[in-house]
Amino acid sequence: MDFEKIGEGIKGFFDSYELFYMKEKMSRYESRDLDIYNLELKEEEGIALRGIKDKRMVFSYTFDGGDKALESLLENSKELIPFVDEDSDYGFPEPAGSYPLLNIYDKEALVLDDSIKKDMVNTMEGIMKSSDSRIVAVRGCELQEAELEIGIINSRGISVKAKKTIYIITGMCIAKDTDEVSWYDWTWSHYLNDLDIKVFGREVAEKAVSFLGSTQINTGVYNGILKPRAACDILGIISGSFLAENLYKDKTRLKGKIGETCFSSGIHIIDSGVKGLDAFPFDAEGYPSQDNSIVKDGVFMTFLYDAYYGRKYKRLSTGNSVRSGIKDLPRCGIRGIYIEKGTHDISGDLPDGGIVIEELIGTHTANPITGEFSLGAIGYLYKNGHMHPFKEVIFSGNVFELLNQVTGVGNDLKFYGNHGSPSLLIEGMKISGK
Repeated sequence: MDFEKIGEGIKGFFDSYELFYMKEKMSRYESRDLDIYNLELKEEEGIALRGIKDKRMVFSYTFDGGDKALESLLENSKELIPFVDEDSDYGFPEPAGSYPLLNIYDKEALVLDDSIKKDMVNTMEGIMKSSDSRIVAVRGCELQEAELEIGIINSRGISVKAKKTIYIITGMCIAKDTDEVSWYDWTWSHYLNDLDIKVFGREVAEKAVSFLGSTQINTGVYNGILKPRAACDILGIISGSFLAENLYKDKTRLKGKIGETCFSSGIHIIDSGVKGLDAFPFDAEGYPSQDNSIVKDGVFMTFLYDAYYGRKYKRLSTGNSVRSGIKDLPRCGIRGIYIEKGTHDISGDLPDGGIVIEELIGTHTANPITGEFSLGAIGYLYKNGHMHPFKEVIFSGNVFELLNQVTGVGNDLKFYGNHGSPSLLIEGMKISGK
């Protein structure tokens, strides 16, 4: 699809415009009973237009190619213009310096024979099943491959194009003894060879077995550790609080607090367009990706802006325009938000009688504005030198307050999607159990 040619055809109809091109290829390999149970292939290519005329912005998209694409985009746009409100802050970014060089495209893995990828999934399932006699079933054993190509041009001079690949492996083990438990996990990389299916398979199986014999622990206030997966969920609850869109809509507790200490002094939060699952050289408007220091030594430093909310607040974009696909308008969003890792392994700092929380359940029920949460939790109670698994407890509190109770930050930073965190040592975690 020649979207540069379509751009030439758009000129003259709008006061300014942007074209967003995306081509996505996806493959999914699922193993069950040591054979390929499901194989899915998907390919999609399209182009989206945002055009501004007389301070009115319209949006249109098409999966057509050639002259038909231009005709479809313009026809839809003409019909919408009379019904759109004026807004003087509509606009597109202009070129803004160089773009980061990212190593995120695995062209060698893309041309590997399908049989190799199928064998990987089958091998991973086999490792999970053979890790322990108490593993009675394996489900969701998958390898996902995605190749993404994106191009953006606008009337202000931006013209960028880049590619990336994403590889994801997933798996769930069910263990049974006197009770039955399960553990699901996933991991990802831009490069297939970075995924160690043997290590991943063993870890999922071992984690499932470790939760056999889980019981409730006593209601109380505990000191302990949030492991990276749980810490990512906690960060995700309030990640929207750092967006300028929510500042504008008065949906953040951080309004008026730039320069104030809002978190523990050991907390450093960065939003990065070059780290995490959504890493890319530019954002959804073609603005260069960058690292933005949001919280430094516990002090709140800045909100995150796309072009639109940058104009609202007379600030430059921070490269925080995101979009889910061709059919969706770009919006202000996080790119790859994470808590910066510390200098050492904090597992040795866990006190006797402390807890380790591995997984949180129900984070969608938390309040992203106030930070209030009441979540299911599973993990371990550390007592007399031994880890005792627990389940069926409620972990409640407020994320802003919780991140003020952090006394240690681990060195085991891990990204789950576009959220990343190391383990966090926290005082005063409220648990409702028996």
